[in-house]
Amino acid sequence: MRVVVALGGNALLERDERPDAAIQRRHVRQAAAALAPLAADHRLVLCHGNGPQVGVLALESQADTSLSRPYPLDVLVAQTQGMIGYWLVQELRNAGVAQRAACVISQTVIDPSDPAFGNPTKFIGASYDKGAAEALAARLGWSIAADGPRWRRVVASPRPLGLVEIETVRSLADAGVLVVCGGGGGVPAVRSNAGELAGVEAVVDKDLTAAELAITLKADRLLVLTDVRRSSAVTAHRARGRSRPSTPSRCRP
Repeated sequence: MRVVVALGGNALLERDERPDAAIQRRHVRQAAAALAPLAADHRLVLCHGNGPQVGVLALESQADTSLSRPYPLDVLVAQTQGMIGYWLVQELRNAGVAQRAACVISQTVIDPSDPAFGNPTKFIGASYDKGAAEALAARLGWSIAADGPRWRRVVASPRPLGLVEIETVRSLADAGVLVVCGGGGGVPAVRSNAGELAGVEAVVDKDLTAAELAITLKADRLLVLTDVRRSSAVTAHRARGRSRPSTPSRCRP
């Protein structure tokens, strides 16, 4: 079977953990070990989240006084794709996955008039108590929202319309390559009337991008994995026909 796997960014950096590379690498190693038996029997396409990671890079960029302006979110999403994709490809091999694996830096086309730009809902970065979050929001111009008892930065999360590199992904997958793509939901980009692409300030939901991938690649299953203590949360969906599936939910097994 062809299986599209959506691996949550919070599964790679659990809530309130220090965003150290070694901690994230350990979680990637655990995820790779869990995915290795699945890869032995099925053809995998792996899509990962980046909410905690892109938030860390954004905070670092905003604190860098050598920059005339912080790096935009689309660039930071691309950076997290390279970082997490590198870890995943390496650790999958270390876990004994025999098939070739490759990370494809992916752009996701979005609609510039998507109402999400006026209603930021995507959590990124660390969590704070309300007072600290409000102070950061006032100083850095953030939008913030409650995430359970804590508060986090929220950014626009427009709906994905498709991956620019989908035919490259399809060719690799058809050739038996385990493909890591659509990381962080894909680098959000808009296409001009002339066909030119430009990045935008947003972070696309990786679950929706994974669902688009599952439909386009005619996958047999879509698995959504996130941060549940002592186990992975898995939601399985059949990718049937061309109709859009409902937004993947998170559940505890």
